[in-house]
Amino acid sequence: MKSCIAIRHVAFEDLGGFAPVLAARGVEVRYVEAGFDDLAEVDPGDADLLAVLGGPIGAYEDHLYPFLADELRLIEARLRRDAPVIGLCLGAQLMARALGARVFANPAGKEIGWSEPVLSVAGMDSALAALDGVAVLHWHGDTFDLPHGAVHLASTAATPNQAFQWGRRGLALQFHPEVTARGLERWLIGHAAEIAHTPDVDVVSLRAAIHRSAPRLEPAGAAMLGAWLDRIVFAPVHAPGSAV
Repeated sequence: MKSCIAIRHVAFEDLGGFAPVLAARGVEVRYVEAGFDDLAEVDPGDADLLAVLGGPIGAYEDHLYPFLADELRLIEARLRRDAPVIGLCLGAQLMARALGARVFANPAGKEIGWSEPVLSVAGMDSALAALDGVAVLHWHGDTFDLPHGAVHLASTAATPNQAFQWGRRGLALQFHPEVTARGLERWLIGHAAEIAHTPDVDVVSLRAAIHRSAPRLEPAGAAMLGAWLDRIVFAPVHAPGSAV
């Protein structure tokens, strides 16, 4: 049986709609809780796939969250051996930082809401093609420089670096293709303080946008992950350089 370790930073930001896709391919998921479980004890070779999930902290806040040092070492070790890693939002930022890129507050401000990612040529030739023309959820205040040697896959007007590929088996997504309408109700509770302190963002508007956009994103996000798993995670290793 294939296995996946999912690093979770807050309980409600889980694999969401990705979980059934993994289950359908016989992938057993084990959650590791950042800040509670000891990430230093996780062997980089312990699982077929590492999923690094989102969260409200900064990828550069080691002084506040010491576990980040162990998390970064784990991510870097897997990326350097081209072992499958997918990072979502904070997870993508941590991937960028593990590869030596800068993570910083987005000059455009917070990007919270739904919009379509603009796919690059490489993005259209990748599993992300399943998201072409589909609004995805953005929920971040930080961004990152594109790591040296990474392949740029997607952007938005507010965030030029929305997604990148590293080698053959590293996929970093600043946005959230894994969310579901049902699961996002927990986000509206868990992120209540941030919502209340973010101009032009409120629970009623966010919920309305969820009901408009999530029904289309859910199958598209599942298709994207399925394509990536089938073409990369469960495919033979090839030379780095081509798109996912």
